[in-house]
Amino acid sequence: MMSKGQLIVISGPSGAGKGTVCKAILEKNNFWVSVSATTRSPRKDEIDGINYYFITKEEFLQKIEKDDFLEYAEVYGNFYGTPKSEVLKVLDSGRDVILEIDIQGALKVKTAYPNGLFIFILPPSMEELKNRITNRGSETPESLITRFTSAHKEISFVSKYDYAVVNDTVSIACLKIKSIIIAERCRVDRMNGDFLKEEIINE
Repeated sequence: MMSKGQLIVISGPSGAGKGTVCKAILEKNNFWVSVSATTRSPRKDEIDGINYYFITKEEFLQKIEKDDFLEYAEVYGNFYGTPKSEVLKVLDSGRDVILEIDIQGALKVKTAYPNGLFIFILPPSMEELKNRITNRGSETPESLITRFTSAHKEISFVSKYDYAVVNDTVSIACLKIKSIIIAERCRVDRMNGDFLKEEIINE
């Protein structure tokens, strides 16, 4: 019997670099990353269907009514959601799935799928976090204050996660996350019961 894939949820405060880390991990590993739907406008160089599914608020609300999302949340006035059917299909095929989502969404997923692997990305310092958000060039002075204030609150949720990784250097952060995933696969309570029985019999 094929084991289900592992659901890996990666999140953290805005500016911590979770998107950059996830992109680097996917370049060298055969994970499937879920593409979220959002009602916000695309940023520079973002592509519909690759970075996000960019849809209208009306379309998003219709999908909520149809229960099409594994989780969804409103963040800074925009909606974000994870398409349910795609994620479940890939997990059932035995492939690992990475969800790069906000903290609200991650906690909702944890309630529904407590056996998932939840990793929190932290900035090396609050000063560096502020610099990263500012250097995006997409924030107004007002929205910058809102995001930085929210980041302080979001970091307090780190205790809800299984692991925390400081994103000082992207390559090192990726190595730590990869090591966490490998270790989790070796946990006895995550192994397929039939496999364990077979190993005992073969001995």
